[in-house]
Amino acid sequence: MPVAVNDYNHVRLTVRDIDVSRSFYDSVFGFDVAFELPPNPDEKTKEELAFLFGGVIYSFGGGLLGLRPVAPGDDHFHEDRTGLDHLSFTVADLAALEDAVRVLDELGVAHEGIKDLGEAGTAILEFRDPDNIALELSAPTA
Repeated sequence: MPVAVNDYNHVRLTVRDIDVSRSFYDSVFGFDVAFELPPNPDEKTKEELAFLFGGVIYSFGGGLLGLRPVAPGDDHFHEDRTGLDHLSFTVADLAALEDAVRVLDELGVAHEGIKDLGEAGTAILEFRDPDNIALELSAPTA
């Protein structure tokens, strides 16, 4: 009998520079922060939040998304290696994808055009984060 999973919990992305990545994710998505190390924490707080590895964990409708800054400075993501291919977030509709294009343009974030996947009933918008991690916004077309 298979494991009975009933929902998604979290994804944590390994990044090179938490300041650069945090600025990107804050400005593009504006997720609420669920966990972060406060400035000048005492030893007990450092121990309790050691699972952050100096990063941040965001909360949004789909669950939690963490940024873990432990990658070497010369490392970069590539979807053709073992592990993550891409991360896709759902938006409400095509209008939300069009709004996202404007946001990405205003922020200077390179992106593909909106692609209609035809019979799949979905349209997508693809772009990358500062570590080259492939991100996607997906919306129903019907």
